[in-house]
Amino acid sequence: MAKFVLAGKTDCPYYAKAELLADTLQQCLPDFKIHKISILPDEWKEWLGATCEKNNWKHEGSPLVWRELVEQGGKGMLLGGFNDFLEHCQDYYGITSDMTTNVMLSVAAENLEAKMNLIKEEQHRASLIQPLHVWITGALNPTCQVLIPSLLSPEVFPNVSAISLRLLDLEGNEEQLQSLRLEIEELAISMLHQVTTGTDLERAFRKADVILLLDDGGHDGENEGEEVKKKKVKVISERYKEYGQLIDATAKETVKVIVSGDSFLNLRCSLLVDSARSIDSHQFIAAAAQLENEAKAVLGKKMRMRPSDITDVIVWGNISGTFYIDLQRAKVFNHDGPITGPAFFSQPLLSIFPDRKWLETDFQHLVRRRRLAVTSKTGQAAATSAANGILTVLKAWNGASDPDVLSSGVACPGHYSLPDGIVFSVPLTFTDGKWSVVSELTVENELKYRLELSASELQQEKQFGSDSGTTE
Repeated sequence: MAKFVLAGKTDCPYYAKAELLADTLQQCLPDFKIHKISILPDEWKEWLGATCEKNNWKHEGSPLVWRELVEQGGKGMLLGGFNDFLEHCQDYYGITSDMTTNVMLSVAAENLEAKMNLIKEEQHRASLIQPLHVWITGALNPTCQVLIPSLLSPEVFPNVSAISLRLLDLEGNEEQLQSLRLEIEELAISMLHQVTTGTDLERAFRKADVILLLDDGGHDGENEGEEVKKKKVKVISERYKEYGQLIDATAKETVKVIVSGDSFLNLRCSLLVDSARSIDSHQFIAAAAQLENEAKAVLGKKMRMRPSDITDVIVWGNISGTFYIDLQRAKVFNHDGPITGPAFFSQPLLSIFPDRKWLETDFQHLVRRRRLAVTSKTGQAAATSAANGILTVLKAWNGASDPDVLSSGVACPGHYSLPDGIVFSVPLTFTDGKWSVVSELTVENELKYRLELSASELQQEKQFGSDSGTTE
């Protein structure tokens, strides 16, 4: 098979003459194949130079013709310009061209017009694509790498055709981010419009529709002293105040912001709410779904049932600090007991779990220790469960799932007598892309005490952050 490549300036009359000659040969000879490359006049010189350098050729002018030696793995053999191509056609195929100069010029003008129209059409099609802009900070965090394949899905973002992914990591280097970008592109996910990376805040959060904040400074140590905690809070406060100001200035007014990680979730979210003053506070959430699922796993092991068959577990308080797991609304499905029913049949968990003392003591402790046990064994954050927690929040917020109750850290002053100025984990319901606090819960003395304890701790963290702004 003879395969030729014909390249030239779009407005070149000799390219037009060679093009028509090649078309004639292709029509007459079944084994003759031609591939055409039309280059805009102002791009031709640069393209020609790069092509010749790549193939170690020497050529000037338009057109450029070479033969692809298919039997040798597609290696290119330079033929030359129009006269060389014409001579080859005459010698090998007995076909020539008798196109007049006027026709050559006319065809060249038509080629240029057709090329410009094609470019305009491509630009118009590109303008019709309005991708959803998703920003991820702490992009080199293992959670991000686990998250992305499932994130770019209509199951998470229904009614979205394209996603523009922006990866930001202030501690990382550009080479690592570029490697991550290549990995993501190689997933070949249809919803992915483009991936960009950055290691500074120069263009951070521009046009953001969704922001996922994963950089948190690591897991809180249980035995950390107050001074160590103050230093951590100072670093976090400076960064998240700046994040909030940038979100306020450059993100869309409808942006949805989710804070995740192992450290100071409520505080980080609260700092964003305070700094992004023009953005509704209802558009900021600290993800507690990971903690909720960890509680279900502990219960499932104790009750010898699947964690997925346990629902409506509530997380109150400081997600990465003093929290309380409340089971007053918890339900179980498919429980192997004296009372059974179809798959949709559920029973209140407290009615079938006899050991209330365990629930108030060992259970709370086991939930608190579970994530720490995972990180101590692997030396890394519990990336898979963290990613799943983020996806759970996004699906509920975007209307892709409908959980009865989902605990999340939000600014909700007045609910359950909570003070102003903090982000507190409470039970939420989601409807039409908006959340509301579940209000018909019983808060008895013990629960009230625990809520006050968590609120006090969050106020103290907030005070540490305020103090850091006035001290060296």
